[in-house]
Amino acid sequence: MAHEKYQSVIDSLHECMIACNHCYDACLKEEDIKMMAECIRLDRECADICAYFEQAIGRGTPFISQFAELCATICEACGNECKKHNHEHCQKCAESCFKCAEACRKLIA
Repeated sequence: MAHEKYQSVIDSLHECMIACNHCYDACLKEEDIKMMAECIRLDRECADICAYFEQAIGRGTPFISQFAELCATICEACGNECKKHNHEHCQKCAESCFKCAEACRKLIA
């Protein structure tokens, strides 16, 4: 099965999606929500592409390289935004995003 070949990437995608969803939810509860707007937006983008790419791999998509490139780009953008904020949920999310971006980049290397 195709997804077994990509299990480590699938694991990174899933972990990142969970971290981004948690960060998204936690950001919505912060006092200065306007300051968190870009973080919230990128959390959603990142969680969505990670979830979609995880499903696409399971379906045996022929677009692995294209999705991996897009996902890595979005994960890096989200990670860079999250690391600007001192909240623990943002720092953990940034870590997951960078790990996922690295896993995606390895697919296309």
